[in-house]
Amino acid sequence: MNLNRIKAITHKEWREILRDRLFLSLAFILPVSMMLIFGYGIKMDVENIPFAVLDQDRTAMSRDYLHLFMDSRYFDYKGHVLNERELEPLLADSRIRFAIIIPPGFQEGLKAGRPVAVQSLIDGTFPFRTSTSKGYVIAINAAFNGKLLAGFISQKMGIPSEQAAALVQPIQLQLRYLYNQELKSTWSIAPAMMMFILMMTPPFLTALGVVREKENGSIYNIYSSTVTRAEFLAGKLLPYVGISSINVIILWLMAVLVFNAPFKGDPIFFFMASVVYVGCTTGIGLLVSLFARTQIAAMMITVVVTIVPAMLYSGLLVPIASMDAASQFEAHLFPAMYYTDIALGSFLKGIGMGQLWGRVAALLIYTLVLWIASYLLFHKRVKA
Repeated sequence: MNLNRIKAITHKEWREILRDRLFLSLAFILPVSMMLIFGYGIKMDVENIPFAVLDQDRTAMSRDYLHLFMDSRYFDYKGHVLNERELEPLLADSRIRFAIIIPPGFQEGLKAGRPVAVQSLIDGTFPFRTSTSKGYVIAINAAFNGKLLAGFISQKMGIPSEQAAALVQPIQLQLRYLYNQELKSTWSIAPAMMMFILMMTPPFLTALGVVREKENGSIYNIYSSTVTRAEFLAGKLLPYVGISSINVIILWLMAVLVFNAPFKGDPIFFFMASVVYVGCTTGIGLLVSLFARTQIAAMMITVVVTIVPAMLYSGLLVPIASMDAASQFEAHLFPAMYYTDIALGSFLKGIGMGQLWGRVAALLIYTLVLWIASYLLFHKRVKA
């Protein structure tokens, strides 16, 4: 392998990239734009749920019960209605996502020691939000029940309300959230978006760069030259690996400075692991370019082979542990899952090579397989 030839091909490719201003803009503007759009657009936090109230009792106890919802940061009070018929259009138009109906005799029944049924209506359009909203409602209802029971025990036994509350809840559960203490979805989304963007853009750029030579016929110069297959592929890929490595730094800065995601790991390890991932995804683009004859075909194939695994089998939207056995097996077949673990581990958990070496090794294996397969499939002879 002649290093001077590789250097010459790399220089030629870089000059073509610089001459094509649209292509150069896509190389750097596209990742930044995707980071901003998806980073601000994907929100997993369930807060400020708009809700309305139908209070058919209108007593002090019903108001106390409702104020638990009104004063919660998870709910956004939109007002009272006069009857149930007013709730249906509000829910149908998504002006509210939750409604609560307090029946007549709410206070009277509770003071008499009788159970009272309070109806809650939750918009089930989005199952994840619905499940989370249901959890909030159950927790607030349980808090009110505990308050009532503590007051009853305090009155009957003649003990302070604090002591009565302790009797109602003899086991005090103390929750401590690790790694993402504020439970901000952005802190998890921003690192995961690096995986998604670096899965799409390097193959996209590489495939277009190689197929472009097929379309304009300049690749025939390579076919007729003394440049070997390995020299051509190495020289062709190095500029795109370099561009994507720069994008790693840009995306990392955006995650930390724009989205305020905490980075607790080793930046050198993370950058080196990201370069390995970029080498892997660049290999995907190279492999695609060997089968595509036009830039449009290259774009279509790249979108299919990158977006599907990045969205479904990386842990971006659904945790791998929550998938069934078949889906978990499929997830281990794609490099996106391994880099997601590296990104989240480096950002939120502060772990490094000691814990993540297996993921890095998997990405190295993927890179070698893709590059070797591309080398074997690339021929310096025009197919008939």
